[in-house]
Amino acid sequence: MGFSLATWQDSAKEIESLGVELPSYEVAEVKRAGRRQPVWIHVGGGNLYRAFHAQIAQALANKGLLDRGVVVAETFSPYTVDTVYAPFNCDILQVEMGGDGSLTERLLAATSDALFANPQRPAEFERMKRYFASAELQLVTFTITEKGYGLTDARGTLLPQVAQEIEAGSDAAASSMGIVCALLLERYRAGAAPLALVSTDNFSQNGKRFRDAILVVAEGWRERGHVAQGFIDYVSDEGQVSFPWSMIDRITPNPSPETAAVLKSQGWDDLDLIDSGRGPRFAGFANTEPAHYLVIEDSFPNGRPALEEGGVIMCDRATAERADTMKVTACLNPLHTCLAVYGCLLGYTRIWQEMEDPDLVALIRHLGYDENLPMVEDPGVIDPVAFLAELLEHRLPNKSLPDAPQRIAADTSQKMPIRFGHTLNAYRAAGRETAGLTYIPLVIAGWLRYLIAVDDAGAAFTPSPDPLLDELQGQLAGIAWGERDAARIHAAVGPILSNGAIFDCDLYDLGLGETVERMLMEELAGPGAVAATIKRYL
Repeated sequence: MGFSLATWQDSAKEIESLGVELPSYEVAEVKRAGRRQPVWIHVGGGNLYRAFHAQIAQALANKGLLDRGVVVAETFSPYTVDTVYAPFNCDILQVEMGGDGSLTERLLAATSDALFANPQRPAEFERMKRYFASAELQLVTFTITEKGYGLTDARGTLLPQVAQEIEAGSDAAASSMGIVCALLLERYRAGAAPLALVSTDNFSQNGKRFRDAILVVAEGWRERGHVAQGFIDYVSDEGQVSFPWSMIDRITPNPSPETAAVLKSQGWDDLDLIDSGRGPRFAGFANTEPAHYLVIEDSFPNGRPALEEGGVIMCDRATAERADTMKVTACLNPLHTCLAVYGCLLGYTRIWQEMEDPDLVALIRHLGYDENLPMVEDPGVIDPVAFLAELLEHRLPNKSLPDAPQRIAADTSQKMPIRFGHTLNAYRAAGRETAGLTYIPLVIAGWLRYLIAVDDAGAAFTPSPDPLLDELQGQLAGIAWGERDAARIHAAVGPILSNGAIFDCDLYDLGLGETVERMLMEELAGPGAVAATIKRYL
């Protein structure tokens, strides 16, 4: 007879005998206190929270430094609340997957509750309003992906639901930013206690972008008479409402069949995969890698838990920005995007498989060391060269980590300005030549080739979700596999490569547009052309 995550405390001794690390605090008491009134709310309860933030909370609770559990909130869909949190009493089995094949398991129980904080569920939304109204709340962290902060389309026009909620006021809040702004309004009306809103999403200057988005909504409401100037003053004052900048890094794939099978063999009865029907998979467990980094600007106007005791690097804004820039624009994320698009084109389904392809390894090494690293400013708290070496030698080749290029390829259009545009602009700002770059344009050509949705053998495939996918594929509809007409390629890709909203620069102004066009034509030549093109430029 097996045991269950939902009732793990009934089998605690048996589970502990397997080597699973259990909580050392009084779980029921911590959960109860968090449900009464949390000091920490987390918005976006996906796999990254479940594999990382929940571990930080548990470490603090184990040390007696967090006596109230975290409350998780979703704003877009109740799916994870209903199917991933509620059935397991908000507990999580974290599985760290070592490169040697070992598994380190922790039962994380410091999450008190999970709510769908959206007007579609009035009772849960009212409870979240009550939490926000309390001066005891100190911080709200976020993992809602980069697009969760987006208010406009590629042309800079407000998205329809955002325009509607700005016009109608806080009662009509529907977007993530609108809902957060409505909750801030509740806090303002209850006495305007200070609060830190901490984006731990994976893009540069995340705190700035978060603050800007909130102010767009708040100013829109003020202009239409829905809120007073006092609310704008409150949200604008980072001594009252802060938006700390951060850098986060932990590879957290969707729960895998391989991990589920191992857990089942151990005796776990209720950790099968849950198919969301929308791409990502969930489970009662979260699998991840041992390496992890979280750097946060120490700006918490209402106080905070001792996050550094959970492994968080606390620092000033400039250091947080340098750490994030190092990782997001140079030493990890651009390499990930390269492996994502080329992995899909070359038929790989695991990142570690790509790390056994010497040409792909050479490509990302050149990309990281030769073209990205020269534009990196050492943050001081993490050594960029050591970070890049750890990634290439230990993290990406980890065969136990079931990460897929198809997962990483999602939303690539939203990542291009940060992962590549930032470095290209840094070259220009430093007065350095960009026209001679090879590997950055080769990745961009690979992305365009990926959007054509035909792999290197000529078989059609379905690209990963992306908010601009239909628009971009429509623009590329005039070219196809085997295209040899340079003018037709230029007509198709020119509007993309010159689009500042996509790249944060015009690639033709940098002398790279024609290079990308040429590389794309080479990759379209026929079967095996993608692999041959990569090899040619090495």
